[in-house]
Amino acid sequence: MRKQNIPIIYGFGIAVMLSAYFLILALFGLHVYPAFSFFNAVITSAGIFLCIRAYKRNIESEFNYQDGFTAGITSGFIASILFTLFFGVYATHLQPDFLELMDIKLINNFALLLFIVAIMGFATTLVVTLTFMQLFKNSWNAKKHPVNEYKKNHEHIVN
Repeated sequence: MRKQNIPIIYGFGIAVMLSAYFLILALFGLHVYPAFSFFNAVITSAGIFLCIRAYKRNIESEFNYQDGFTAGITSGFIASILFTLFFGVYATHLQPDFLELMDIKLINNFALLLFIVAIMGFATTLVVTLTFMQLFKNSWNAKKHPVNEYKKNHEHIVN
């Protein structure tokens, strides 16, 4: 698999899982309760973790922080955009009274609701990617750093 395709494939996969979860909630009438959207963060987190891991395995020795961060952000943003589009289509064509069913007093505008769904996805993506990159980044352990090795080998010059 080409390394450029990995974030795109995982982004679509995350979006499919988010949409499937939403439809499962809809089967039970629970999709109108915003509290269930917190599980979206778990789905997104798992997808981004798997994306960064696959990306790192694909390019192994060339992997750096920027590569992993870009892969995680790309997959999460693709998933957020696709899920927001799905949500918009669902709420306008499949269940036009969705906004009234949600009964949220502060949100009375459909465009605002779509904006909030997108921003929640983007924010989750950013936080999760930054968090997981702490696991995947190459170590900058001070003991192994070339400058510290130089100082250790040349202490007599420095002192």
